[in-house]
Amino acid sequence: MTTVQLPAAPAATPSATTRSLLTCAIAAAPLWTVVSLTQAATREGFDLTRHPLSALSNGSLGWLQVLNFLIAGALTVAGASGLRRAMRGTPGGTWTPRLVRINGFGMIAAGIFVMDPGGGFPAGAPHGMPATLTWHGYGHLAAGSVAFTALIAACYVLGRHFGRTGHRGHAVASRIAGTALLVGNGWSMSGGTAGSLALAVGAVTAMLWISAVAARYRRGL
Repeated sequence: MTTVQLPAAPAATPSATTRSLLTCAIAAAPLWTVVSLTQAATREGFDLTRHPLSALSNGSLGWLQVLNFLIAGALTVAGASGLRRAMRGTPGGTWTPRLVRINGFGMIAAGIFVMDPGGGFPAGAPHGMPATLTWHGYGHLAAGSVAFTALIAACYVLGRHFGRTGHRGHAVASRIAGTALLVGNGWSMSGGTAGSLALAVGAVTAMLWISAVAARYRRGL
């Protein structure tokens, strides 16, 4: 009796693996944005001019935003590996993926450590800021600070990367995205009017730009 040897499945080529990883980076920001803004528009009592998107992790439907952070963060971490492969040997090709990866881990931590309720959301929460923060409230603030700082830095490093490679329009867009988050976060932390909205605009702008950069590199493979 002879044994029939089936042909082995072809191994994935490096470019195919890189494309798959970059697809993760492409999907992360749109997923997080759509899920967050859909909840912001539909959950009772939520006001984006007063409540940060992280507050959606509270309440009976809070698990949706927690899961949103965890999945988008994991996609970002995987996507950073794709950027590392695609940008290898280029200016900023070392630090951009590292910073994007840190941002992804920060998002995962922000999902694990839930923000304290406040500002009247969800129903029954204090109408102002909590008098004292819980341990997970401090954890969320720390995770958010790390994630935002890394994302801002990644955008500015991309600005240098594109400037050095002769893509001036992309360089300007990178710096605009980083500045949008820098200003939005600063305005929010200072207690400025509609600070949570400014932060949301800045965060979404910077995150979507990382997705756009990943899409650009994926097209080139």
